[in-house]
Amino acid sequence: MNMGSSSVPDFPVPHRKLSLEIKGNKTEVVVSSYDDYFLVIATQIGTMGTILHARKEEGMSINPTFSVSVIFGKRDEPMLVACARQLIEHISCSASSRPLVLSLGLKDHSTETLKAIVSAVIENRLW
Repeated sequence: MNMGSSSVPDFPVPHRKLSLEIKGNKTEVVVSSYDDYFLVIATQIGTMGTILHARKEEGMSINPTFSVSVIFGKRDEPMLVACARQLIEHISCSASSRPLVLSLGLKDHSTETLKAIVSAVIENRLW
């Protein structure tokens, strides 16, 4: 996995942009931190792809619960939902209650690809 990372100070939203190769596919990842949510875009196809919304449910339960829904795109891809769930769990464990909007435009929906994306986002997190 080859990673290059950059931060561009003139963009008005704190963000990180990186390029990596996963299973032979060039993958572009952008992690942005807005006041009210996090936006993560990961693409191997040059477009947004499936867009998911993930958030921690507010409640009285000791164990947190999470809500993940597909806003736009493939609704029959459980691995995409699992990817969003892993990221929102990590975000909420890091003391942030902001929700996540996740865009996945992938050629390959394998477990290996999604794990590599989750790892890259966590290594370059803005929370």
